[in-house]
Amino acid sequence: MVEEPGGPWLCRFLPRPGAGLRLICMPHGGGTDGAFLGWAELLPPGIELLAVRYPGREDRLGEPLPRDMGELVDGLTDAVAAVAHRPYALFGHSMGATVAYEVAQEMRRRGLPGPVHLVASGREAPHEEKGGDVHRGDDEDLYAELMRLGATDPEVLDDPDLRRMIFSYVRADYRLIETYRPRPLPPLDCPVSVFLGDRDPDLTPEEAARWRHATHGRTRLEIFPGDHFYLMPQRHAVLAALRRVLAQPVGRAG
Repeated sequence: MVEEPGGPWLCRFLPRPGAGLRLICMPHGGGTDGAFLGWAELLPPGIELLAVRYPGREDRLGEPLPRDMGELVDGLTDAVAAVAHRPYALFGHSMGATVAYEVAQEMRRRGLPGPVHLVASGREAPHEEKGGDVHRGDDEDLYAELMRLGATDPEVLDDPDLRRMIFSYVRADYRLIETYRPRPLPPLDCPVSVFLGDRDPDLTPEEAARWRHATHGRTRLEIFPGDHFYLMPQRHAVLAALRRVLAQPVGRAG
């Protein structure tokens, strides 16, 4: 991995300095940049993938966890701004979709170039956030939620020390997204594509389609076989859809 000018926030698994478009990918709550391992090789040479690394885990384990969405978005927007001299698109899964939306809004607020496309995966539109209280439960409640979503291999959590470390940032991410309340902001200008697993227990196609209210640009909905974490088993289909989406000619969003 080669670190980008975005500092510890961004990494690229396959450097493509001549690529005309950057795809900045934001993982789910409790996730890491490793969620996008193997993606870069499946993208055309004209697209360079940058994976987001949230604070408080793996290579950034010693850093404090963000206290709320605003703190996370401020730091990440600084990193995106450092690489926004080249056209870029944003992809976010689950919590990452909300983070991507907020980063796009913050880039516009700062008068910086916006994304040419936003891909929101497995998440309701910001104005329809459901909240939640998983972060208030004990470790058994958190474990049950992770198993319900198929987010984590149970064997990974067998080791008490590893389980304690993982639960610390997973709980923090749940608190961040469950207490998030979107600001009343005008819709984005870029196109928005919404990806969804057809057996997602928390999101219906009708709910996913309401991302159309989050942008003045066109929207499209793509449904894949699978549950909330359809991305892994459907990786090739997802990357094929991304190639189609990002191949469409679009101008820079302001």
